[in-house]
Amino acid sequence: MTESGGDDFEDYSAMELWLHDLSVDPATRIAGGLMIFVGSLLGLLLGVALISANVGEILSGQLDGSDGVADVNGIVSTALQDSGTGGEPAEGVSVSIIDSEGLVVGIDETDSGGRFSVKDIPRRTSTLLVEHPDNRTVEITLVPGDHAQISVTLTPGDGVDQIDMSGESHLAESVLIGSAIAAMTLLAGLAGMVGGLEAYRGDRYRKTWWLAFFGLWSRGMLFVGPLLILIGIGMVNLSKDQFTDYTRE
Repeated sequence: MTESGGDDFEDYSAMELWLHDLSVDPATRIAGGLMIFVGSLLGLLLGVALISANVGEILSGQLDGSDGVADVNGIVSTALQDSGTGGEPAEGVSVSIIDSEGLVVGIDETDSGGRFSVKDIPRRTSTLLVEHPDNRTVEITLVPGDHAQISVTLTPGDGVDQIDMSGESHLAESVLIGSAIAAMTLLAGLAGMVGGLEAYRGDRYRKTWWLAFFGLWSRGMLFVGPLLILIGIGMVNLSKDQFTDYTRE
């Protein structure tokens, strides 16, 4: 900003004079850079925490990383009949888990709501066996922990219904998405920190602004980090005339 003399400020209000003083004070730019740096640092720490965590355990909410076991939960209901009956929870249905060697590793019986829960089953391919008199037996191949809840429908009759759910898990995709979010959080935090350093140097305004903008996505401490970055961006914008590459249009 060019100053031609004291007459240039005669029509300024007290607020405008105060903002002008802030805009020409290097401390404003430096403080803005510090705000951006600290807010982005919080995001960087969040990214490190997300990457360090066991993403699969966080997303599935079921895995026990210490011993490689999981719970198998589900609900059993009766099949709908032509008469409109059925579709209700089945109580007293035997549910068991059989491992690849044919050994029963867990057993339970459905409650009045048709729900069952077989605890601490090793995370390897197993068979969920659902048996009830006068109904077809259901055998489901699965990996414990890959599904939040298993839904089983009992059909009247004899025989066995075999279902393979071992390849239907979306856990791998969930882990991939969680890892990508963690990496993006980390990169956004790093970008914001570089933006804070650029503000301190006062060389490149546009570069500072864009890096600080990317830093907003680091989400450090939910709203604390982005709030600090926003305040910093405002202070940098106020002092943009101090940047060596900035030209007023």
